[in-house]
Amino acid sequence: MEVAAILAIILLDYADFALIVGLLLLNATISFVEESNADKAIKALAGALAPKCKVFRDRKLKTMDAEHIVPGDILVVRLGDIVPADIKILGDEDEEEEEHPMQIDQAALTGESLPAKKFTGDVAFSGSTVKQGERHAVVYATGVNTFFGRAAALIGATNNVANIQKVMTKIGAICLVTIGIWVVIELGVQFGAYRHSCYTGEEECPTLTNLLVIIVGGIPIAMPTVLSVTLALGAYQLAKHGAIVARMSAVEEMAGMDILCSDKTGTLTLNKLSIDLAASHPMGGVDVHTLVKYAALSADISAEEAIDLVLHNTYPDKDNLWRGYKRLKFVPFNPVDKYTMAVIQDEQTGQVFRLLKGAPQVVLKRAHNFAEIHEPVEKKIIDYANRGYRALGFGMAEGPGSTDAPGTRWEFLGLLPLFDPPRHDTAVT
Repeated sequence: MEVAAILAIILLDYADFALIVGLLLLNATISFVEESNADKAIKALAGALAPKCKVFRDRKLKTMDAEHIVPGDILVVRLGDIVPADIKILGDEDEEEEEHPMQIDQAALTGESLPAKKFTGDVAFSGSTVKQGERHAVVYATGVNTFFGRAAALIGATNNVANIQKVMTKIGAICLVTIGIWVVIELGVQFGAYRHSCYTGEEECPTLTNLLVIIVGGIPIAMPTVLSVTLALGAYQLAKHGAIVARMSAVEEMAGMDILCSDKTGTLTLNKLSIDLAASHPMGGVDVHTLVKYAALSADISAEEAIDLVLHNTYPDKDNLWRGYKRLKFVPFNPVDKYTMAVIQDEQTGQVFRLLKGAPQVVLKRAHNFAEIHEPVEKKIIDYANRGYRALGFGMAEGPGSTDAPGTRWEFLGLLPLFDPPRHDTAVT
């Protein structure tokens, strides 16, 4: 189109020159305005979602935006926090002889499916999530100097061509080859066969006029403008549904998508766990009320873990739950063992017992009567899964000790179905 504009001005064809330049400016303006608006929206969203962190400043613990921390700052990181920078974990002065490691989910950075255990002196990377524990840590790298920042810089350095740009390039190449062939034919006929002369000025060079016709006719001049308008309308429709289009070409790429992989919790569901007591499956000589009571006793709500909170809150007399009981020990959940264990003492009788809570198959395998009960229990677990429930198993054993302590006899108490209801707009989505 730029070549056509140059030829038009050489031929003093001001009308064609103005039309071609106008189309070029319109196309550039539409793309600039849409991408500029998207960039502003992304910056506003990034500002709203900017991670916060707890940092010691002037000997006081303050909450501030992660972008304001610097190497050498002392942070407090705990369960649920997103690590704001590359940090080194510090030890606690009142730390017991047996150190309890932090659990850091680094799946987004390293692809590890299980959280990594971090002890004193280990490092945690920016962008990872704390799954267990609370520690002080010192910042040693921020921004582009972090592990995540360096990886992002490598990705940003790549030059990925959009699919629509590839299609446009192919169309342009075909047009240019076709135009080139006709230009050679035109020049050969005009200067070779007819020996025409050519001068600058209006109607002084019919050959240039013919070349202008060939170039303008061979290139779909309005195609970039129509394409930009179409993508802009698509971006506008997506914006009405709360989607931000960072690149105009992303609209076309999304339209060609065959499979969409989506996170479930909080995206397709409300992220509000509940227990369907009517569908509960008590065993081992206990009723539903007793099963819910033991489930609440097995929960550690201090870490504010979702499953523990719903177990505690489901028990009707939760406010008076711990008046007659004392927790002696709690073994937190880890993705390898797939269970938690609480050692509880009945303060009235002095009796000590252990409560096991976790994946139903794991708890079931420890039951002393596994061979007798595993078939009906496994059928119930499958039934829960078919109904959209997630089963949680519970077991009980007398006396203190570990899960595999000598003489331990686990009694399978039953199953509780966990349910995260779908969002009201899931079907439409």
